[in-house]
Amino acid sequence: MKRQNQSMITEFILVGFSNLGDLQILLFFIFLLIYLTTLMANAAIMTVIRLDKSLHIPMYFFLFVLSCSETCYTLVIVPKMLTNLLSTIPSISFAGCAAQLYFFVGLACTNCFLIAVMGYDRYVAICNPLNYMLIVSHTTCVQLVLASSFCGFLISMVVNVLVFSEPFCASNRIHHFFCDISPVIKLGCTDTNLKEMVIFFLSILVLLVPFVLIFISYVFIVSTILKISSAEGQRKAFATCASHLTVVIVHYGCASSIYLRPSSLHSSDKDLLVAVTYTVITPLLNPLVYTLRNKEVKIALKKVLSRYSVPKTV
Repeated sequence: MKRQNQSMITEFILVGFSNLGDLQILLFFIFLLIYLTTLMANAAIMTVIRLDKSLHIPMYFFLFVLSCSETCYTLVIVPKMLTNLLSTIPSISFAGCAAQLYFFVGLACTNCFLIAVMGYDRYVAICNPLNYMLIVSHTTCVQLVLASSFCGFLISMVVNVLVFSEPFCASNRIHHFFCDISPVIKLGCTDTNLKEMVIFFLSILVLLVPFVLIFISYVFIVSTILKISSAEGQRKAFATCASHLTVVIVHYGCASSIYLRPSSLHSSDKDLLVAVTYTVITPLLNPLVYTLRNKEVKIALKKVLSRYSVPKTV
C-alpha cells in the first residue's frame, strides 16, 4: 500500500513563498536582479582569470573553478524559484525534485571542499613560499578539484538514495522554495530517524571537518605572518587571506545553521530566510568579495576592460 501511495505522487508543491501574496511579484524582480548580477559577476571573474596571464596561478585557478561551480549551483535553484514565484501552483515534478536535490547537494558539497582546498593553497603560499609552485603544481590543482567534485557528488548520491527511497504517502507539499533535504524527507510516512542521523553525520563530514582544517591552516598562517618583520609584508599577507576568510565565514556559517542542527530545532520561516541567503545572496557575495578586496583581480579587470573597450571616435 505504501509503495502504491508513493507511485501516485508525480509532483511536489513548493509552498515556501505561497503565503506572501502580492509580495511574490516584488520578490521575483529582486531575485531576478540578484541572479543576473551573480551570473555577470561570476562570468567577469572567470573571463578575467582566463584572459590575464598574471592570474594563471593556483589561487586563481581554484577561484575560477569556484565561480564556475557557484554559477551551476544557482542554475539548479534560482530559475525554477523565479518561475514558481509567478505560478499560481508552484510545483516541481518528482524526477525534477530528485534531480534538483542531487545537483544542489553535489555542488554545495563540492564548494565546501573547494573552499577548504583554497585554504590549503593559502597555507602553502604563506608558510612554504619557496616550494609553493612545486607543492601546488597544475597537476595537483586538477587532482584536488576532481577529488572535491567526486566526493561532493558521491555524498549527494548517498543523500538522494536516503531521501527518495522513503515512501511519500503523507503529503506532496514541500514547505520550502526548492527541494532541500529536511523538507522533503519530512514527507515520508515511515520512521526517518536513522536516515536523518546518517545525513547529519554526512553534514559534519562536509561542513565541520573542512572548517576545522581551514582553522588549523589559519593558525599556522597567522603564526607565520606575525614573524614577518615588515609591517607592509604583514599587511600584504593578511590581504591575500581576507577574501577567503570572508567567504569561509559566510558560507560555512549559513550552511552550518541549517544542516548541523537537530531536525527538532528547525523553524520553517528562519530556515527559509537562511536558505535564501546561501542560495541567492552568497553566490553573488563570492565574486564581489574577491573583486573588491583583491588588488590583483581589480588590476586585471581594469586591464581586460581597457583591452576590449571600444576606442572613442574623434
